[in-house]
Amino acid sequence: MTDAAVEAAPHAVAVLEHVVKSVVEHPDAVKVNQAVNGDNVSLTVEVGPGDMGRVIGRRGRIANAIRTVVQAAAVRDGVTIDVEFLD
Repeated sequence: MTDAAVEAAPHAVAVLEHVVKSVVEHPDAVKVNQAVNGDNVSLTVEVGPGDMGRVIGRRGRIANAIRTVVQAAAVRDGVTIDVEFLD
């Protein structure tokens, strides 16, 4: 994480880390990487082995709910957020 990326969306990143760590079995293995492109911040989430199913949920419902909550938190930061989950 770079300082500029953390400053771009601190609330969204904190919410994303908290929610994902609450869902998985191995919260220490959660990593959030960021890429800033103007007013758009791309967040990629990596989880430990066997935890991706918990994060995605049935038919992607948990993943979509996480994206919605993080996008709402990003409004406070004044940026647009894209959240991707990497296996």
